[in-house]
Amino acid sequence: MTLDGLALAALIILIFNMLYFQITSPAFLLVSLEIPTVSTLLRGQFWFYFLSLSMTAAAATLAFAVSGRLVVAAGIATIAAFAMFSRKWFRRHMDAELEARDRGDRDAPRRLRRLHWIGMLSHSIALVALLISIPYLNLFPT
Repeated sequence: MTLDGLALAALIILIFNMLYFQITSPAFLLVSLEIPTVSTLLRGQFWFYFLSLSMTAAAATLAFAVSGRLVVAAGIATIAAFAMFSRKWFRRHMDAELEARDRGDRDAPRRLRRLHWIGMLSHSIALVALLISIPYLNLFPT
């Protein structure tokens, strides 16, 4: 496989990973976050998604850097950094809201829902930025 092919494969895997979250996360809008099992699944989805996004974005960064596209590698490294930061941030805030809910705070599910919306919005911004940049990546040199 050529270096260009490796970079393209890494990009496809990265986009697939991001589209998976884009498809699955709205399903949690249909259920109540007052149910402990549902909110635990939501927390797990966010934790695992941002972990897998940071790993796939790091691999894509490496693939683009090796292929000589350093500007693209820097952009994808930004996505990896965003994922690492988001994983810690969402985990900390979701754990705090889950503990508040378990203590009897009746507003905690509403705050969990807000965190869910913030996660979907921030993810959508990163996904749209990546998709918009595809024509400028010069993945198919002539």
